[in-house]
Amino acid sequence: MNIIEIENLTYSYPASKKPILKNINLQVEKGDFLAVIGNNGCGKSTFCKTLNGLIPHFITGDFEGSVTVDGLNTLESDVGTLACKAGYVYQDFENQIVRPTVLDDASYACLNYAMEDYKERGREALSLCSLEGREDDYIWQLSGGQTHLLALAGAVSLRPDILILDEPIAQLDPSHADRIYNVLRELNEKHGKTIIVIEHHTEYIADYCKHVMLMKDGSIAWKLPTDEALRRVDELQSCNIFPPQVTVAAHRMEQEGRFSKEQTLPTTVEEGKTVFKSLRYHLPFPCKKPAKGKREPVVEFKDVSIAYRSVKGEDRVIFDRLNLEIHRGEKIALIGSNGAGKSTLMKLMVGLLKPGDGDIMLDGESIRRKKTESLSKKISLVYQNPEEMFIKDSIQADIAYAMQVRNIDNYKERTNELLARFNLTELKNRDGRLLSGGQMRRASLAIGIALNPGILLLDEPTANLDIATRKEIMRTLNDMKEVTETVMIATHDMQLVCEWAERIVVLCQGKVVADGTRDEIFGRRDIVETVGIRPPEIFYMGQALNKKALCYTVDEFLERFKEV
Repeated sequence: MNIIEIENLTYSYPASKKPILKNINLQVEKGDFLAVIGNNGCGKSTFCKTLNGLIPHFITGDFEGSVTVDGLNTLESDVGTLACKAGYVYQDFENQIVRPTVLDDASYACLNYAMEDYKERGREALSLCSLEGREDDYIWQLSGGQTHLLALAGAVSLRPDILILDEPIAQLDPSHADRIYNVLRELNEKHGKTIIVIEHHTEYIADYCKHVMLMKDGSIAWKLPTDEALRRVDELQSCNIFPPQVTVAAHRMEQEGRFSKEQTLPTTVEEGKTVFKSLRYHLPFPCKKPAKGKREPVVEFKDVSIAYRSVKGEDRVIFDRLNLEIHRGEKIALIGSNGAGKSTLMKLMVGLLKPGDGDIMLDGESIRRKKTESLSKKISLVYQNPEEMFIKDSIQADIAYAMQVRNIDNYKERTNELLARFNLTELKNRDGRLLSGGQMRRASLAIGIALNPGILLLDEPTANLDIATRKEIMRTLNDMKEVTETVMIATHDMQLVCEWAERIVVLCQGKVVADGTRDEIFGRRDIVETVGIRPPEIFYMGQALNKKALCYTVDEFLERFKEV
């Protein structure tokens, strides 16, 4: 039985010269768990917004064709009616949280529908979303993952048969990501919900989804069973999608003649254990570590303590006597679970937050009494949500703003240089908030380095990005030496960490629990398990074959594992 039927759907945004969705035909069976994939800007989010009537009822435009959801034609039904058929959790899910306490928020949609049992529905939804027992908590007491589950509970409370989630784990640590997907699996398998996720993380698609739908340039290329879809390595990579690393490794071996074409490519580590069982690990030649000389500290945390005031209960302590040195010229990855203090540490460095106790030194001077404007020439922060950096009506004006207000003489020339460096010249008159995810990231980086800061801080720079945009950000980061000496990134993207960082600092419950190279961090099982960080999938593949293996990329895996 089909719960979604789409015929000849074509849609264009207002004033757009060409359609974003082109002649889409699709059927989705009731009880499916469907992953929608495709590069940034291919129309994934737009497509999903046609399923709950936001397009065309709320977001107008040229709409052709028909979309039928659980028996209702979306053109003939209002958004309120369709919300009871297809619940939606947006990429910026925090905007769906509107009430101060957990139960109040979970039941709020039902209250708006004047349902007499709105409280019971809210409690039921919280139970289904693993938030039972948190009913009376304030929403700011929740972690990022729990807040996402609360947004999901708000949609579940209306008891729709379809749930749509846009990038559900983009900014979550592995434990919270697992929790989200385990809840979705239970809703799918035990309660019969049809789940649709827009997702870049193919390792989660491999473990949880039943079908995969690839979108290309506003059209549907195909919809296939998950295993078959993820084995299309060349096609996925051409569409800027990361196939699972174990699949890429086997595909590369196949191309090199090391893997029989008659064998099925693995899509999970479990399948890889069988497929790669004949490989043997060859230890790499030990490389001589460069002698560690005394490096000049540019930022020093000295017994820094900070706590957030709480309306209910005790203040939430983030750091208690934190000590940390950052040295000139370092490329540092700051990792840890959601709530470990990564964003707080960065905000302290740029003066957006002030420590309760202790001091922070920048180039040997305390920043406690310095204004953020005076620090911005030395240190700059690019926010986790890039849209927060756009305050003007064009990215050209946004990039120029900091220089303009400081009366920098050549700000126009500098702005044009930055537009060219970040491949933004053709977009210079566009509002930054209306750009694609990758374009937003590039524009926010241009704003971040406009004043030539010696230290650049980036909060989750690769979240929500496809391969092409991520590689573009990586190239930009590697080119940063020309512009800024010291770079620190806070991220859950372990591929980025392993490919880019020279030093990794691990935060857990407001403390630095590990600080070193990737081998010194990921080679310690106690740290990995305690903090809940997760190396790239290929690392686990290597470990499954040989406990001594420390492989962080597909290239390293293929170099170190050979046939007997």
